[in-house]
Formats: sequence, structure tokens, C-alpha cells
Amino acid sequence: RAGGDSAPRTAPNSLSPSASLSLSLSRCLFRAHTRQLAAIQLLLSPMAEDSALRRARRSGHEFAEFGENGWTGGAGVDAGSPDERGSMLDAHKQGRSEFRWNRDEGRGNTRQDEPKLTSSTFALTGDSAHNHAVVYWSGQNSSVSTPCFHASDGFFSFRSTDYGSTYERMNDKVGSKTVLSYLYVCPSNKRKIMVLTDPEFESSVLISTDEGASYQKYRLNFYVLSLLFHPTEEDWALAYSHDQKLYSSVDFGRKWQLIHEHVTPNRFYWSVTGLDREPDLVHMEAHTPDGNVQYVTCRAQMCTEANRNYPFPGYIDISSLVVQDDYIFIQVPTSGRATYYVSYKREPFIQIKLPKYSLPKDLHIVSTDEKQVFAAVQEWNQNDTYNLYLSDTRGIYFTLAMENVKTTRGIGGNQMLDLYEVAGIKGMLIANKRHDNQVKTYITYNKGRDWRLLQAPASDLEGNDIHCILPFCSLHLQLQMSENPYLSGTISTKNSAPGIIVATGNIGAELSYNNVGMFISSDAGNTWRPIFEEEHNIWFLDKGGALVAVKQPSVPTRHLWVSFDEGRQWTQHSFSSVPLFVDGVLVEAGAENQIMTFFGHFSHRSEWQLIKIDYKSIFSRKCTEEDYQTWHLHNQGEPCVMGQKQIYMKRRPGNYCMLGKDYSRILSAESCICRAHDFECDYGYERGSDGNCKPAFWFNPSTVSRSCSQGQNYFNSTGYRKVVLNNCTKGVKELYTPRKQQCPNRPPKGLLLTTKDGKLTAGLGSNVTFMVHLDEGDSLRTNIQLDFGDGTAVSYSNLSWTEEGIKHIYKSAGIFRVTAFAENTLGYDTTTLYLHVTCPVEHVQLLAPFVVIRNKEVNITAVVLPSHSRTVTYFWWLGNNTEPVITLDGSISHTFQSEGMHTITVQVAASNTILQDTKTIAVKEFFKSLLLSFSPNLDEFNPDIPEWRQDVGRVIKKVAEFPEEQLLVAVFPGVPTAAELFLLPYKNQSEGKKKSEEALERVWVSLGEIHEDALNQNLVEFELKPGVRVIVYNTQLTLAPLVDSSPRHSSSAMLMLLSVVFLGLAVFLIYKFKRKIPWINIYAEVNQEKEQEMIGSVGQGDSTPKITLSIYLSRDKCECIRCTIYSIISSV
Repeated sequence: RAGGDSAPRTAPNSLSPSASLSLSLSRCLFRAHTRQLAAIQLLLSPMAEDSALRRARRSGHEFAEFGENGWTGGAGVDAGSPDERGSMLDAHKQGRSEFRWNRDEGRGNTRQDEPKLTSSTFALTGDSAHNHAVVYWSGQNSSVSTPCFHASDGFFSFRSTDYGSTYERMNDKVGSKTVLSYLYVCPSNKRKIMVLTDPEFESSVLISTDEGASYQKYRLNFYVLSLLFHPTEEDWALAYSHDQKLYSSVDFGRKWQLIHEHVTPNRFYWSVTGLDREPDLVHMEAHTPDGNVQYVTCRAQMCTEANRNYPFPGYIDISSLVVQDDYIFIQVPTSGRATYYVSYKREPFIQIKLPKYSLPKDLHIVSTDEKQVFAAVQEWNQNDTYNLYLSDTRGIYFTLAMENVKTTRGIGGNQMLDLYEVAGIKGMLIANKRHDNQVKTYITYNKGRDWRLLQAPASDLEGNDIHCILPFCSLHLQLQMSENPYLSGTISTKNSAPGIIVATGNIGAELSYNNVGMFISSDAGNTWRPIFEEEHNIWFLDKGGALVAVKQPSVPTRHLWVSFDEGRQWTQHSFSSVPLFVDGVLVEAGAENQIMTFFGHFSHRSEWQLIKIDYKSIFSRKCTEEDYQTWHLHNQGEPCVMGQKQIYMKRRPGNYCMLGKDYSRILSAESCICRAHDFECDYGYERGSDGNCKPAFWFNPSTVSRSCSQGQNYFNSTGYRKVVLNNCTKGVKELYTPRKQQCPNRPPKGLLLTTKDGKLTAGLGSNVTFMVHLDEGDSLRTNIQLDFGDGTAVSYSNLSWTEEGIKHIYKSAGIFRVTAFAENTLGYDTTTLYLHVTCPVEHVQLLAPFVVIRNKEVNITAVVLPSHSRTVTYFWWLGNNTEPVITLDGSISHTFQSEGMHTITVQVAASNTILQDTKTIAVKEFFKSLLLSFSPNLDEFNPDIPEWRQDVGRVIKKVAEFPEEQLLVAVFPGVPTAAELFLLPYKNQSEGKKKSEEALERVWVSLGEIHEDALNQNLVEFELKPGVRVIVYNTQLTLAPLVDSSPRHSSSAMLMLLSVVFLGLAVFLIYKFKRKIPWINIYAEVNQEKEQEMIGSVGQGDSTPKITLSIYLSRDKCECIRCTIYSIISSV
């Protein structure tokens, strides 16, 4: 927590529309590098966007983005108490205009002889260009501090061994040519320091084991983006590289070993002491080769594939893994509502249970301390507010604690949740709630069980009465962290000063950011007093025994104010001879000293000023027993808070004595008799207007867990559960505690069948895991049957055998009806799931005629390989249509209403694959066609690809030497090679159809008379390549011999001959009167077994001799005649 152990508010970030899960930890971050720094640090920077984003990420309980930015928390060390935690803070150098200093520096009872504090100043003379500064305190109770200054030209570091009185430049120790980047102090041994070089120049690590007095340099073969130290082992560290690889070192960075590739940034954690068996266990979120994300664990130096474990068997959402305290959280990718899982103390993962209709579109874990989980949920009907939920001890069942908690959008777009956990007092929270377009401040003393407004002060600073009557008027507090986290922010508390709350706020009907002042409470929020009319930064000195206040950094000052009586009186002290713009303050750098360090500038053009202040002189002596008094924690006179009567020991107000390091805060804690306010509503229950917990409309209180078997016992909820960590005893405890009852025998009910990943599709050959869930029924005495829909089924004697899921592999694609059936002696239940098993399509071929008749329906087919059954979707673009026709069938009928060249496109979608094929069709009023065949040598050079067929078609058109717009040649796929020649009418001849048809007939007859002999005599040929000539034939029907020499077959031969004569006569009649028979002139349908392609036409510049092309029937009619003749011959 930044700036001591004040508990800052939480801040959920704006996320994608899908629900998300994130969690913030009580650690400060500097980019991704310093999650585990236990040193005290200060970062001073201008209002640059990148630094502003870093500031927003370091606001204590702050949510980070679940998708791109990840969680704001990190794993590993939590260095003791908040006082001992590292603070890496980002302040900004204010943009200021020059103006005269006003000597009237605020309110305060000042002494006539103003005391001066002992101070010393260190200035970076001539170095005003550096815009970042970080100060590290190394060593335990050490005087060594290391301020590091960042600028666009590099990183400069200084070292002090006398608490900041004098400094030496560290860059000279590591080499003048070495450009430094980041510095780390080991949290478990602060004498050890690790410094990274700038990767743009070199990749090395500098190691010191003597608080920075000397360094050893080690080369790295990767660029370090972040480090994570082990919480207890001082030499163990994890390093994350720029290429998403995770490394481990067990000798403080001297040697590194690769753990895993493709690890999500900031999603790796050391083991948690007492929970993980191996101290070197690493939790991480890793990506699979196919782009999925898994939760992986392994030992730091033994992380081969064989040694890796997968605690959650399925895939998880990216940046969703968080290992924090007793809990592990993940989010599972689903096609709909988000699903969250939790593991408590490394037990198997269980789905988090929110109220049924909360329907979160955004969810964040606020905290996991105090043996339960705080979650902020933005529900489907909320935009700028969140609901606060509290869980049971295991983090599974969540109940509503407060609705519509206000949020504020901070720097970088982060949503800051107005919720503040008061330090030093268990179960005490302050929140800003929006109601009826007004925001008001509420306080709770029992973890959200009861909330009330804050009572405004009775009088102002001048002693005038304030008439503010609840609930119409109350005190409202700003619960925001400063954009510069090293300034105190708008609210401050401290573990070592229980009951003292200092905050910025206003008095009125609602929260306002105008006319604000500073207020303080000495009795844990029961009563409040005003202390300043202007905003100040306030810190706790001497373990909370004193308060120090400094004006906001926009105003230069050379004074600070100190109070020893909890803000009732303030004494003014001078710390600088020249007014200073204070950019940040370090307080209590060491446990054994009384040192403050101020950072700032005398003007916006001046260099850095580091002022060390020893405030020991403001204390007259060390405190004795007579200097303390007792204070009883209460809630508006109620002495029992969280089931206890707690008595604290405080220094008497006004005593100028210094607290000892062994100062004890809690004098005694006595348990109270349990009453109603010690219990909250259980899961599935809501508090009614009468204050009692009643079942929600969606909840069935008679539901018994399916694990409850006949002869066993279970605990039946009374609708209440004890507030976690509440220490009350007896009283109404038995009345509200769940009652032990015997499990009833009941029929199965609420059978639910799902896949483990929540999807209704699976790849062919993949292992599908089905999950069977039963809301009610005896799981040990209920038979389960599962029919996979592909002819196989399984049966289990009880539901316990299905807890890990039922796995099945489908060997064919299709849509399968999967049915689950549960039955026992009292009844049965059944449910069905339809699973789409798909495999990617590899090839699609569009089959369509080359030429069609206008206004004549034509069939178009898409052939898909491999063949799919009901799992392919077809998208058809026909002609000039802009919107596709979508079908589940691979064939479609269409009528073209205008002549010309029309394009047909089909796309097929299966699984995650989409393929496309396109054809061009000529639409005419009428046309003629002729089938062609070729000499066998052409087949030797036929690669059977569309490009080759197009080129051969162009050669044939040259041989034909016919007007380009009237000739179309299509070469069929496959061997033997065959083609079809189309003779088309002139363009735009629709209006004179009969005349054009007659002209086409004359041309066709003329061609037949001239070139028929050439084709029959094999005189038509073309050169495919040098030495290879291909002969073009007119396709002929080949019949069996009509004459047989055997006398016994003479009659049969005669009958066959007569049949052929009659058939020839029929053909002649059809030809003679073909203009009266429509199907002769219409190419109605092309053989669908062959690929149809449109061959582009070519010019007529070749001097190829004219050939004879005889008139022939369409190929379909030819095949029909051939079949008829063969049938006659066979019958004969």
C-alpha cells in the first residue's frame, strides 16, 4: 500500500464487453519490474502519459485490465506488515508559473519562536533535465539509500550511507560506459541489490551483496522485462524476458535457466508458504502452440514437459490466473456468460457462485485477506457503478454487501472504485454509494453487514455550530488516491494508529469536489472534526503518534505542521530557507530513525532538491506508562465490534514523547454474546424490509446437495451465516447456525449436460469431455447413462464416477444428439445436447454450366472435400447480388434474367476454415454446342489443373478461327481429355430471337458443310509443344457390328439392324424439326460429375485453316441415345 499502510481505494479498469476477472494486491508496481521491491522508493516525473499510467497502476487496491494489461498484483513476497512493504511511487514535477511566495501559509497554532528542524539538502546541480527519480533504502535498519534518476539519455544512480546527508555517484562504480536501467533490492535480504543495464546497449545484470558498495557484472542472453524475488529464499528469482520467456535463478542472478516459453506477462508466481509443498514451485499462465492458455505449475529448476502439472484441466482466459493468499482464481472462456473458478488452499477448482441473476459483465477481486474474498461486480444494468460482494471462507458463495458503489475514471482510463478499507480495525470499510443521482459516503463496522452515513462535525474551525441533520445532511469523504501515490491522497489511516482517519471531504446532502476541507476522526469514524480549510497531504510520524501536514504541491512552502493531539492543535516548523514545491515525501525510512526526506524543486527550471529532515528534535523524551491511555473501539456507543470488545492503548494527546519500537496497540479483546448483526444473509437469501433474510425468488431453500446420500447428514442453512472473522459466542449463534439434518431419499432432478469447455462444437478426432450435473438427487444411488449419438453409449452406477468428466472421441463429422439419462428407484430425469463435430474443409469446387438459357432455372453445386454432413454453411453470391444466400445444402437453383457474363461465388465455412470458389456463366437466349475429343498423346501432358485447361481452350479457339464473342471452349477436368465447344449468338440479339436463331443456324450449317470432312479425316490438329501435335476429333458413337457370319444369328442381326434404322430415322426427324422442339436448341444441363470452367476467348489473328465442325446433339442427349442403342443391342 502506497505511503505507509493506509488502505487505498480499489480501481477496476474498463474492460471488454465480456465479463472479466481481476485482482489487486497490496504491493506497489514500477512498470512490470518491481512488484517485489521491499525498498522504499520515490519516483518523481512530469505529467507524461507513460508515467501517469504507471501512477494509476500503483494505487494499492487497484484493478488492472483483465485482457491486455493484466492484473495489477503480482505474486510472491508480501514483505511483512504494511510498514515494511516497499513503496515505489510516482510523483510529478508540477508545471508551474513563477509567482511570489505568500507568507500566509495556512491555518495552525504557531509558536512565537518558530522551531527549526535539523535538515540537510542535496541538489543535483546542473542536472535539471532528469525527469524521474527513485530512492531505494537498502539494508535492515540501514542508513544506506540509493536515489536513481532517469532521463531520456539514461539512468544515473547515487548512493548515501548517512540517511541522505551526502551522496556518491554509483555509475562510477560500474563503469562510465555502462547504461543502467532498473535497480532492485532483495526483499528478504536488503543488503543484496540487483541492477539491470539498458537492453538497447547491452543485456547484463550487476549484483551487489554489500548494499551497493561494490558490484559484479554478469552477461545475459535475454532482455529482462521484470523480476520477481522469492518471498523467503533470498537468492531465488524469476525473470521475464521481452520474448515472453520465463527464467529462474537460484544464485541471485548469476545463472539463469529457462522455465517456460510463451508465458503471459505478470502471470507468474512463486509458491505460497504453507500451501505449496515445494518452496521452488512456480505458478504460471502459458500459451499452447494453437493459441490457447493453460494454468501450469512446475519446479523452478525442473520444468520439463514431463515435470509440468496442469491443476485446471481445461483452457483459461488470458491474464486471468491469480495466486493470492489461500486462493487461486481463473476465468474460463465461454461463449456467453463468463465463468469464474476458485481453488481454496489448493483444493480442486470450484465454480464461483454469484446470485443467479447478477449476470456480471465485469468482475474484479478486490482483496483476499481476512479469510474471505471481496469482489466488485458490474452487472448487466450498470455503467459507472459496481456492486460489492463478500464470499464465504472458501471463496465460493458470494452475497451482496453494497449496491452501486461509485467509480471514478482515473489516469489511463482506469476505473477507480470508491471503497476504502480502514487500516488497524478489522471489518471497517468506507464506501461512496450512488443513489437517486446522489453520491453519499457510508461506513460499516461489520464487513458490509450494516452501513450508515457519517455524522458531520458539530462545529467549524471558528467554533460556529454546524446544523447538519441525518439523513438529509452528512459528511462525505473523497476516497481517491493521489495521482502521485507518494503524496498522501485524500484519505489516510495507519495500522499503528487505530481509530485515526484523516480525509478530504465536504458537508452537505451529497459528495462534492467544491468547497472541500480536511477532516479527522479519532474514534474510528464515530465523530469528526475539521482541521484545515484547504487540502493538505498528511502523514503519520512515530508509528502514528504524531501527524505531519504539508500543503498541496501546487503551492510552494518552507513549513510543515505537526500535531501530537490527533489534529486538535498544530505546530509550525521550518524545514527550508527557500519555499519548495514538494513533489514527494519519504517518511519513516528506517525503524530506528526519525528521518523524513522531501523531494522537490525551488522552481520548475531548477534541479532536484533532496532535503533530509531529522524530526527527532520535536520530541522531548521517550514515552513511559504514564503517557498512555486506553481507548475503547465502538460503533455509536455499541462496544461490540466484529463480536469483540476491543481496548486499545494510545498516547495521551499533547504529550511530546516518542513511542518505543515495542509499542503495543491492542490492550485486550473480549468476545461478545452473538446477536443478529453478527450474521449476514447466506447465499440465495436476501434481506427484507423487516431486516430478516428470506429466500430469493430464484433460490430453492429445500435443495440438498447431490453429494448428500441416504444415511448421511448435511447442514441445512437457516438463511444466515456468521460474518467471517466475527468472534462472538453463544447468544443467537445456535439459532442462526446451519442445522444438521439427515439426507433425504429423492428422485433425480435438474440434470444438466455440458461440455467441459462450455462449447457445442468440437474438432474431428478431438477428445470431448462431457460434464453431467445433477441439482437434486442421491448421487451415490443414481444411475447415469450417456448416449453419444454415434452408436456408442456408456453407463455409470453412480454420479461420483463422472466427476472428472466423461470423455469421447468422434470419428466422423456431423451433428450428434448426445443424451444423458439419470435414474434411481424414485424417478428419472433426462437432458439432451446437440454437438457439432467439424473438421476443416480442404477443397471446394463449384460445379455450374458454362452457358445457360435466360429465364431458365439452373442448378449450381459446391463439392466440398472432405465431405461433411450437416456441418458446413454455404454462402452464395449470384450475379450482382450484394448479400449472400445462406444454405446448409451444397446445391442451389437460380434463374438468370438478363443476358451476359455472370459471376457466381460460393464460400463454405466449417470449423474455423472458410474456402471460396468462383465461376463465370454465360447467359444467352439460345446456343449450340459440340463435344470434342483429342488424340491420346495429349493426356500425357495433362496435369489436370484449371490453368492448363484454360490454355488448351485458348489454343482450340485459335484453331476454330471464329469471332471471339461467339465462341466458347471448355476443357473438362480429368482424363481422357475432352472439351465442349459452344457457339453463341451475337450480343444483344434478344429482340430478334427468331431471326438470330435462323442466322445462327445458317452459320452452324455452313461450318458443318465446310469442316465436317476435316474433323472426320483427322485433319484438325494443333502443336502443344515442339514435336507434339494433338489431333482434334468430333466425338462419334461407336456401335457393335451389324452383320454376323453365323447363320443362327442372322435373324437377331436383322432385328438389330432394323432397330438402328428406326433410331436413325428418329434422329433425322428430330433434326429436321428441331426448331419446334425446344430442348434441342437449349443446353439445359451439364454433366455434374465433371468440373465446369469458363474459358476466356481469344482473338482471331492466327492463320489457321478453316475446319469442318459438324452439327451434334448436346452431350446429355448423346449419352441418352447411346444408352438407348446399347439397351437395344443387349436385348437383341
